[in-house]
Amino acid sequence: MSMAKDIGIDLGTASVLVYVKGKGIVLNEPSVVAMDKNTGKLLKVGTEAQAMLGRTPGNIVAIRPLREGVISDYDMTERMLREFIHKVAGVSFFKPRVIICVPSGITEVEERAVIDAGIQAGARKVYLIEEPVAAAIGAGIDIAKPDGHMVVDIGGGTADIAVISLSGVVESASIKIAGDQLNEAVVKYMRRTHNLLVGERTAEEMKKQIGCVFPKEEEETMDVKGRCLLTGLPKVVTVSSTEMMDAFEEPVERIMEAIHSVLERTPPELVADISTNGIVMTGGGSLVSGFDKLVTARTGIHTMIAEDAVSCVALGTGKSLDSLGNMQDGTMNLSRRKQMN
Repeated sequence: MSMAKDIGIDLGTASVLVYVKGKGIVLNEPSVVAMDKNTGKLLKVGTEAQAMLGRTPGNIVAIRPLREGVISDYDMTERMLREFIHKVAGVSFFKPRVIICVPSGITEVEERAVIDAGIQAGARKVYLIEEPVAAAIGAGIDIAKPDGHMVVDIGGGTADIAVISLSGVVESASIKIAGDQLNEAVVKYMRRTHNLLVGERTAEEMKKQIGCVFPKEEEETMDVKGRCLLTGLPKVVTVSSTEMMDAFEEPVERIMEAIHSVLERTPPELVADISTNGIVMTGGGSLVSGFDKLVTARTGIHTMIAEDAVSCVALGTGKSLDSLGNMQDGTMNLSRRKQMN
């Protein structure tokens, strides 16, 4: 009988990544649960459940239990976590210690919910770590040094911006504008400009294929299928990357404002460090074409997208398993807490 392995979980609005100590990331699936409304039975979790989004018969519902970075359906989150932990840990006599990643703007009540869900899902102990800190570790930044780094983590539900030095968060902002809101902006834009109704998954595809936030050297186009609002029938519209820029304008502005406001509140010594070290972007949302160029153009600070941006938070959460000994139970051993106690 072997001891249970420690597990790190990036519990995201759009996807859940699970890291097992000694093995790395062993699971990356959408945060979606499909259940039978009549019986309350869990049918599918993750990838298989995502395929059902927007396509289910009446008795089956596909739910995304997290919204904007926090748990919106506690019961479903716990059941989803249990399935995922079970998938990677198997049936073990020992319960694993689990470290879960949360947005930096989370309230104590929301924090408690994450800890409880983890315990109910079969963890022996639950520790929390803040997303931008995990992202920084995952991006290969040595956060223990007295050297300022800025991380912009754009996930599915939240964008977390933080200045990190000496293993703590010096200044941060967490806004509920990220990948999901970019998708919503596309849906609204298509309705407004083309009288076309497209689903969330189509919007996501458009974002990945032709989405951009900074002018491209060569314009790209894509044929988009949806329902015409005037006739109620299927229709195909050709959309260009320039149009996508217009569609994204509002949410992207909000993210830029948040980056700006964090820089404004950062001590001058650290701003000097950041201008030397540059800004690092992580998270799936940072992969929208031209995001690094836009941030560079607006801040005058060289901005790069971390290698393997999607996995940074999960990798950082996993790497922090090594220092579990120094973390107090259930809390993030970070600056915010130290100031409060």
